Amino acid sequence: MQFGIFTVSDVTTDPTTGATPDDTERVRAILKIAQHADQAGLDVFATGEHHNPPFVASSPTTMLGYLVGTTRNIVLSTATTLITTNDPVKIAEDYAMLQVISEGRMDLMMGRGNTGPVYPWFGKDIRQGINLAIENYALLRRLWEEEVVDWQGKFRTPLQGFTATPRPLDGVAPFVWHGSIRSPEIAEQAAYYGDGFFHNNIFWPMSHTKRMVQYYRQRFEHYGHGTADTAIVGLGGQFFARKNSQDAKAEFRPYFDNAPVYGHGPSMEEFTAETPLTVGSPQEVIDRYAAMREHVGDYQRQLFLIDHAGLPLKTVLEQIDILAEEIVPALRQENEAKRPAHVPSDPPSHAERVAKARAAGKIAGGHVAGEDKWTGKTAEHDAAAAAKAGAAFGL
Repeated sequence: MQFGIFTVSDVTTDPTTGATPDDTERVRAILKIAQHADQAGLDVFATGEHHNPPFVASSPTTMLGYLVGTTRNIVLSTATTLITTNDPVKIAEDYAMLQVISEGRMDLMMGRGNTGPVYPWFGKDIRQGINLAIENYALLRRLWEEEVVDWQGKFRTPLQGFTATPRPLDGVAPFVWHGSIRSPEIAEQAAYYGDGFFHNNIFWPMSHTKRMVQYYRQRFEHYGHGTADTAIVGLGGQFFARKNSQDAKAEFRPYFDNAPVYGHGPSMEEFTAETPLTVGSPQEVIDRYAAMREHVGDYQRQLFLIDHAGLPLKTVLEQIDILAEEIVPALRQENEAKRPAHVPSDPPSHAERVAKARAAGKIAGGHVAGEDKWTGKTAEHDAAAAAKAGAAFGL
């Protein structure tokens, strides 16, 4: 099972000192956090994508490209790639380039984001958010899987005889997660393509997370990708840990109370009771997250948000060490001891996906050979299925 961290890249005043990093300081701190996570032996570092203050991660591929050369083993990912407001042609080329220079040590997570104004900033209509996600991803798949693309859709200019460059590494596109907090249509999309589904449940009760993941698993099996329990699932999470619970709560409380997202709202006790945020000893974090599989089944990736709310860099690096040295070994041991033999332990690696494509005869001359049965239907089927997903959830 993969364990790692993700950042939302907020620039927040430290409520205990009054110090506020500037954008440059925050970006450099994020790079140090990722490098430290690699050195500590964590499996994944992921960055969000935002285009508004107080967030600074506006260019994920630039950040991850730099980290390719300054880390050794960690998988570099996005916690959100905005499939709705980015041009799918640019996504295809940027992430194929990242895949090539990282030698496959990357993946990415498609998402719609949580900032409404980003849509008009990039010339899009927020009311078309789901439709944009559906059409843009269908085109993205074709750009990665077909060498020459003729295409016409609703939301961008047509393409005639277009080839995205560079081609995906070894003829196999990067592994894609579809991230969602509340939209069953996105779970449906992930299932339709046989991609991973990441539920960033940091603000939601487990009852909601369970429902979303179960729906994705059922639809994954429906589309013939395998049994429901073999679907590739990831979860978000948050924690703050110290040797004893009292110290953790006392240290983290001022940061919680002033956090840009949940500060000045529910108390820390109320929030930790209703969401996966866990503030306490390492054992309390272990106990809370070891129980996640009871709600969502055996899953493959667990990412934690630990660098938010103005926490100083020194504290964040200490949290990474606690995670890597005390929490992850216990969680990995417990989860893997209970995992059935037929259920994947990790998301598929690049090497595994290349071997599978070759065995299926889908790689020719270094490029993907033709469409598979899932991409033949593309956006029309995807849109209809997404509408049914929304109806199933009463949306």
